Amino acid sequence: MLPDLSPDELRRYDWQLTVRGFGEAGQRRLKAATVLVSRIGGVGGSAALQLAAAGVGRLILAHAGPLRLDDLNRQLLMTTAGIGTLRVDVARQRLEALNPHVVVETFAENISEENAARLVSRCDLVVAAAPLFTERLLLNREAVRQGKPLVDSAMYELEGRVLTVLPGHTACLACLCPEPPPNWRRKFPVFSAVSSTVGSLAAMEAIKVLAGLGEPLAGRLLTLDLAEMSFRTLSVARRPGCSVCGPVGAP
Repeated sequence: MLPDLSPDELRRYDWQLTVRGFGEAGQRRLKAATVLVSRIGGVGGSAALQLAAAGVGRLILAHAGPLRLDDLNRQLLMTTAGIGTLRVDVARQRLEALNPHVVVETFAENISEENAARLVSRCDLVVAAAPLFTERLLLNREAVRQGKPLVDSAMYELEGRVLTVLPGHTACLACLCPEPPPNWRRKFPVFSAVSSTVGSLAAMEAIKVLAGLGEPLAGRLLTLDLAEMSFRTLSVARRPGCSVCGPVGAP
């Protein structure tokens, strides 16, 4: 049974309740949902901010380590006063200040073999926004294994991409990238305007999947090049030999 909306929530979300195909039923679905966001840097932090504003009921944030000065050109959940503090603690305070109706659960750890299954089991949908392919592939593996939708989001310089994985129905990240690319670096060129754009698109995909709104990027990869301001969607099919989602027709 979906939770009711309080009078304060009805006022808070008034402008989005009139979105065609959404309404109070969609808002109640968001309130009932739990989303895992890993990590909460430029892309994931923007996604978490948008999900909190939209009224997702519970956010699980996973990101290890304290905030550094050189994070602040892109990590919009962070503050200068928070330098030296755990990123997840700063993020929780910011999100709770924005929307007290959202429960924020934090883990000061990055995705690993030891925690991936546990963290994915706690949510209804995953937003993967780690800069490292190893972490995103782990989340992809666990999301497919547990039947949880996943929105994979990534950017580099002025480019970005978003892929929505619906286990059993669409290609997964491993269909496109079975192994982490060689010599991939964690640190890469980034403007906040690019990472925030990708994070907001990932959040919108999560909202659509959770609320049953519009058409998610199921079977389609969105690519964007903000140098040319061009956007494309490419059809992607499940790879029969994929070690994660298996042959076409497999559950």
